[in-house]
Formats: sequence, structure tokens, C-alpha cells
Amino acid sequence: MNILHLDSSILGDASVSRTVSASIVARLRELHPDSQVVYRDLVDDAPMHLSDRHWAAAQGALAPDALLGADIALGSAYMDELFAADMIVVGAPMYNYNVSSQLKAWIDRVVVAGKSFKYDGNGVEGLVKGKKVFIASSRGGYYLGDSPIAFLDHQETYLSGMLGFIGLTDITTVRVEGVNYGPEVKAKELVKAEAIIAELAA
Repeated sequence: MNILHLDSSILGDASVSRTVSASIVARLRELHPDSQVVYRDLVDDAPMHLSDRHWAAAQGALAPDALLGADIALGSAYMDELFAADMIVVGAPMYNYNVSSQLKAWIDRVVVAGKSFKYDGNGVEGLVKGKKVFIASSRGGYYLGDSPIAFLDHQETYLSGMLGFIGLTDITTVRVEGVNYGPEVKAKELVKAEAIIAELAA
């Protein structure tokens, strides 16, 4: 059993999403003692954002220099890790109503036509299948149900949509909301998240 663990919060040890993603991985390792974990900190080892130079190199119009070549190789490693994983844990905080730019850069490297999805006569088919995904989501406010700002959630909706686009539809979200409402609210939300994690089954 291979677990791919991604973190994308800029807050280090103070990060709620990192705390929750680590708890999810610990629970999965309890359920699957022989599992192997590949960990990617997308902040400490951040990929470059896609550029015209990436496109030119992909088309054979540009010979990559050392920096660009290393970044292209990193993107290939991301793709390999994604396909090799049986379970994927994504630490995904909300920044300005969306995922972090580091997580977006990872998405740009693994959502690739002809590799993770393809177009055919029936539309689009995701090619990354048969895997479980766990999203450790943290948000400063509340975005569920009849929340007046629910329409601003481009974090969970975007992430689950993009994962589903490439075939990852078995998604469990462990969510901590309201973390900016004070330490007591944050602590209660974390307790609720830990209870959900403890109930995760194989």
C-alpha cells in the first residue's frame, strides 16, 4: 500500500491543514501497517509555475537549462508518484477563497492531457483511477450549507473537481472551518476532525 502525502500550507507547525493531514496519514498507517509513505512538502520544495519556457521545452523548441530541466523532472516525478499511490492525502488550506499557489502548481503538473486524462469521442476520461483521496481542508470562515459566503468556496470545489477530472472520485474531506474565529473555535473544530479521522475505515 503506497500513500502519497502532500502538504501545501505556508504556516509550518502552526498549520491546521498540516496537523490534520498528518493525523490522516497516521490513521491510514494504523489501518495498513505495511504501507509506504511518499511525502511532498510543496512549500519547502516548491515547483515553478508553468511558463512559456515550459511549453517551448515540451514542444522541442527550447533546450532546457539546468533550472528548467530540474523543474521539468520534478513534474515528471509528481506524475509518477500520483500513479504509484494507492491513497493520496492532500493538506489544502484556503487562501483567498482558493487553494495555495503551491498546490495549484502541483495540479498543473499532474493534470496533463494524454497522461492523467484524455479526450475521446465521448468527451473526457480521467486516467488516474482506483485510488482513495483524503483532503485535509482548513478555512478561516464557514462555507457550508446556507452560509452567505458559500459561493466563494473555490478551494474544496476546485480541488475535488480537478481530482475528479483525472479520475479520482473516491474523495473524503476532513474539514476544519472557522479557524479565524478564535482559539476556542479552532480547538473544537480540530477535536471534531480528529473524531472523524479516528472513524476512518480500511
